[in-house]
Amino acid sequence: MRFLLAALLIAAGPALAQNRPAALGEFQSWTAATHQEGGQKVCYAFARARSAEGAGNREARNVMLIVTHRANGRDQVAARVGYSYARGAEPKLSIGSGEFPFYTSGDNAFARDGRAVVTALRGGRDAQLRGPGPNGRGTATDTFPLSGFSAAYEAISRECPAGRR
Repeated sequence: MRFLLAALLIAAGPALAQNRPAALGEFQSWTAATHQEGGQKVCYAFARARSAEGAGNREARNVMLIVTHRANGRDQVAARVGYSYARGAEPKLSIGSGEFPFYTSGDNAFARDGRAVVTALRGGRDAQLRGPGPNGRGTATDTFPLSGFSAAYEAISRECPAGRR
């Protein structure tokens, strides 16, 4: 658990590094935790990719799918892929027969409809993020396990209930 939280701090950058995360628990493939951001508690659950293919020598352990609850927004879904997307890239997350569009900024992709993605994550076995590779060349595919997602999601929802400020 400590290794995962330390790795998240490194991967998530300076914003998280300023505030130490507190673990809520490990739930099969998912980890739930909290941290402070601007004086507000932020709750998040994340899983590392089971595989990261088609974008150079990335390691799956550095590719993450993250669901976040903040005071000003719930069900924020993002993926960190380990390389910068080309401007205007539009990866898609596939879960079962559903496909969900994402928009990008730097090495992150964000769900356009987080609530719909969370609903699909709760009922899926795995999720695949497909998008352009570095510099828009080729296709990258990252596969995330969903075992334990529902329990991790419940943990962050209990810790950061809707309507809190």
